Amino acid sequence: MNETLKVLVERRSCRKFKSQMISKDQLDAIIRAGTFAPTGMNKQTPIIIAVTNKELRDKISEENRKIGGWNEGFDPFYGAPVILIVLANKGESPNYIYDGSLVMGNLMNAAQALGVGSIWIHRAKEEFESDFGKKILSDLGIKGDFEGIGHVALGYIDEGGVKPAAPRKDNYVYWVE
Repeated sequence: MNETLKVLVERRSCRKFKSQMISKDQLDAIIRAGTFAPTGMNKQTPIIIAVTNKELRDKISEENRKIGGWNEGFDPFYGAPVILIVLANKGESPNYIYDGSLVMGNLMNAAQALGVGSIWIHRAKEEFESDFGKKILSDLGIKGDFEGIGHVALGYIDEGGVKPAAPRKDNYVYWVE
């Protein structure tokens, strides 16, 4: 099977990461792949916030936990040492959610190609609508009408962190020939 197709078929969400930081070269390559995702009219409305700082990572995790309604101590990022947050500028294109979603897909597929685990975690929208998220944007000097699309948690896969693929449903594809 072609290597690209193999990556697309074999990628799974990881729910148990090692605490070890992924290499800078791997992280740079994953982020670069995200920046080459297709966007409507090539407007490139998304941005990526790469969080490797443990203190900020833990604050984001706690905010995400509160929004999700989980018990104290739960880590919605499953111990991943890296969080890539994808946001997209609502004012630049009506396609901003699709654009950001394609960036998310590229990030996760690039991670798979490099042997790095990933998972899409929601609630970025709520985080960046709050004062908590707005402060992160302000501290980074990011201006614009950005909406959180999602988080890609990244790290090396710990034992039992990935489950086998579920069977594909029978009615996934309808042919018109």
